[in-house]
Amino acid sequence: MKGVILAGGTGSRLYPLTRVTNKHLLPIYDRPMVFHPIQTLVNAGITDILLVTGGQNAGDFLRLLGNGKDFGLKHINYTYQEGEGGIADALRLSEHFADGQPVCVVLGDNIIENNVVAARAAFEKQGCVGGHIILKEVPDPQRFGVPVFEDGRIVRIEEKPQDPKSSYAVIGIYMYDATVFDYIRRLKPSGRGELEITDVNNFYLEDGRLSYSLLDGWWTDAGTFESLLRANALAAETGANKL
Repeated sequence: MKGVILAGGTGSRLYPLTRVTNKHLLPIYDRPMVFHPIQTLVNAGITDILLVTGGQNAGDFLRLLGNGKDFGLKHINYTYQEGEGGIADALRLSEHFADGQPVCVVLGDNIIENNVVAARAAFEKQGCVGGHIILKEVPDPQRFGVPVFEDGRIVRIEEKPQDPKSSYAVIGIYMYDATVFDYIRRLKPSGRGELEITDVNNFYLEDGRLSYSLLDGWWTDAGTFESLLRANALAAETGANKL
């Protein structure tokens, strides 16, 4: 399995911090934010990684990460996303890198306490066919993609619903087979003008090929001042990316 880290965007919700650097280079306690998704992949045994970035600070990632040897990576590759087309648009840029193999996709501002080893094992148990998402119960599900359950099964995922049908969020760590790129080609921009990863997950659901697992330990994104503060506090208090 290959790894894809999505670290583009303008980070507009974190202005003025992001006027001078990419959001994913901001600190989470004692490490740059982007170190966390890299460590998430490494802990899951994934050492061939593509980092998708954009904006005016793309070169800073190369200066910080180099060839990835500090993480024991086999390869670290870089590609550039122009503008803000959404998560699925950024993932689209990794098709050549994936080369028909399954991918584990991590949003660059997702910080976890532990690891996704169990989720990878579950995906491998299904032959790395279809898709696999990870859920976490949260107090504010309306900020995220929210699964709707019927008889213990996910029947659809709603993006940022005003009236969430469950208290779970789809966290920004996804595992997909190569079909994901066919699904992305079918997408139409949402009301926000972006290609939504929730629509990709719903395509997998419609085809009966999406499984899920629950995350152990805490999880947070770091895309707002409140969640950035929370990520720093949690990482300082309990540590992150534990095996």
